[in-house]
Amino acid sequence: MKPLKSIFANLPAGLIYSVIVLAVLSGCGTTQAKNDGPQAALLPVIKVGELPATTYREYSATLEGRVNVEIRAQVEGILDKIYIDEGAYVKKGQPLFKINDRVYSELKGNANASLLAAKANLDKAQVEVDRITPLVANNVVSDVQLKTAQAAYQAAKAAVAQAQAQVGSAGINVGYTLITAPVSGYIGRIPYKEGALVGRAEPQPLTLLSDVSEVYAYFSMSEADFLQFKNETSGNTIADKVKQLPQIELKLADNSIYPEKGKVETMEGQFDKTMGAISFRAAFPNASGLLRSGNTGKIRIPEVFSKAIVVPTEATYELQDKIMVFVVADSNKVTGIPITIAGKSGNYYFVETGVKAGQQIVYSGLDRLHDGVVIAPQHISLDSLLKVRPL
Repeated sequence: MKPLKSIFANLPAGLIYSVIVLAVLSGCGTTQAKNDGPQAALLPVIKVGELPATTYREYSATLEGRVNVEIRAQVEGILDKIYIDEGAYVKKGQPLFKINDRVYSELKGNANASLLAAKANLDKAQVEVDRITPLVANNVVSDVQLKTAQAAYQAAKAAVAQAQAQVGSAGINVGYTLITAPVSGYIGRIPYKEGALVGRAEPQPLTLLSDVSEVYAYFSMSEADFLQFKNETSGNTIADKVKQLPQIELKLADNSIYPEKGKVETMEGQFDKTMGAISFRAAFPNASGLLRSGNTGKIRIPEVFSKAIVVPTEATYELQDKIMVFVVADSNKVTGIPITIAGKSGNYYFVETGVKAGQQIVYSGLDRLHDGVVIAPQHISLDSLLKVRPL
């Protein structure tokens, strides 16, 4: 074996210095470990408590006005006037569009003239009947002539009725040239301009009118959620259970809560086979007009807990699709235990099974733990945590 002096003589000075430093540090570390032994991790621990709480089940929803009407032309013609603008609020009966009515006014005039002619023929037929009737009574002429006159009178009478119907039809067409609002509401997009040719055959309506004084929110429940609703809601029938649902909230697209509460009114009679879900309809008052047809949001159905076991979400971790917590035993050893979640509000879970009130769980630093690890607990009050981040 070569002496150390000859070995170090062949090495660079920097490398020799590094080897000496590492050796010294290694020796110091070994001595320190032997003297102190393993140290328990100092981790925050929180005591599980029971609190009254409310959680929400959320479902995506689409909104529609109580009435959505496609405004279409009933007669063909040139669009002469557009009395409103897109987005305007209109009242029932207010004029919206005017179609040129010259052709239909002329047809109405012709119908009126035909009616006058038919009435004149009716009067003439009546005169003929009145003339022949006494002659037949005195046996001056045969009753065949009277029957002929009476038949002519009935034909003239029918012609009057037909002419009156034509006048009515022509009047209806003239009335169709002025299009008014069937309901109060907001005007949608107007794809046509003045001078455009419009008619019943056009694929696009003149506009869409929405009555949004009340809006309907349509949402769907999965089969599992529906079974939970059916089992947990009081009532003898499904209709009774729907009526027993509490007032609901609407979360808008910006995550704000709509100020008015709504009510679930009805549900469909069967599941959608392709989606595996069943649809419900809820109604919300909308006097301020904040909501419009086409809006989206989330329905929030409240679920009230008189006493809920509250666990911060930071104190949980997932393992094989299970939500777990580390429970601290008397010896400060931790054990991972699965919990069943009954609901969630913000940063807190409401636990149905797994842990009980009074047990202590590790609040943070879970990634450094496994079953049997001993920790040095640093106690944190649940009340102080709730003051910083309330339910």
